[in-house]
Amino acid sequence: MNRMLLGAALAFVAALGGVVAGHHWLAPAPPPESALHSLLHDHLDLDAGQKARLSAIEQDFALRKQALEGRLRAANTDLAAAIQAEHGYGPRVAAAVDATHLAMGALQKATLEHVFAMRGVLRPDQTARYDDAVVKALTDNQK
Repeated sequence: MNRMLLGAALAFVAALGGVVAGHHWLAPAPPPESALHSLLHDHLDLDAGQKARLSAIEQDFALRKQALEGRLRAANTDLAAAIQAEHGYGPRVAAAVDATHLAMGALQKATLEHVFAMRGVLRPDQTARYDDAVVKALTDNQK
């Protein structure tokens, strides 16, 4: 009986260790915007004024991003309908692809404007770390 309990306890500890190890080594990296957000709010020693300005910038961007993502979803829906109608790369599909690219471009431009607006709130001693994090966020996916 004691051996069974010891075996069950060891199996539990081994399983728990596997879960912890898997989470540590196999968990996906946080999205770039999450890493940038973490740097801003947890590692740059923001003062109260900076926090307030960043909060306003983030609230405004959240609304803008939501609208732009809706535009992108609509463009993808139109692309799907064009593909279904033409069953090939015809003029309707080409136009839908162009509309999708415009929507993606608008979202990317708005995101960059947001990144630079947040940078504008930082003190000179904070911008180097922020700039490094932006570059890392843009280049980490290329590895």
